[in-house]
Amino acid sequence: MAGEPQDDCLFCKIVAGQIPATIVRETDTTVAFRDINPQAPTHVLVIPKAHHQDAATLAAAAPDVAADVLRETQAVAGQEQLESYRIVFNTGSGAGQTVWHAHAHVLGGRGLEWPPG
Repeated sequence: MAGEPQDDCLFCKIVAGQIPATIVRETDTTVAFRDINPQAPTHVLVIPKAHHQDAATLAAAAPDVAADVLRETQAVAGQEQLESYRIVFNTGSGAGQTVWHAHAHVLGGRGLEWPPG
């Protein structure tokens, strides 16, 4: 069920403290932690604490929490002293989503060319 922790979800386990992560920020509704496979000098994931499959599902079911995630991306960028950065939400396997829990990537600290990938 949307919003409920999933036993097989890596990010739900991070939220629950069952799997360690390098937490950089935490609010009542979000957790931000360093990506274990960084694609830039700064690569932080911002996730809702509640489980939602992807960004589209999160936006439809809990727009206030989706806004919290987006707001936290800016807070992470400020904390990391990034003058410019990219926010990426991958939705679906064809877009590169590999963990089925909504999350935003905050990438910065190097030039980020367009188009990506």
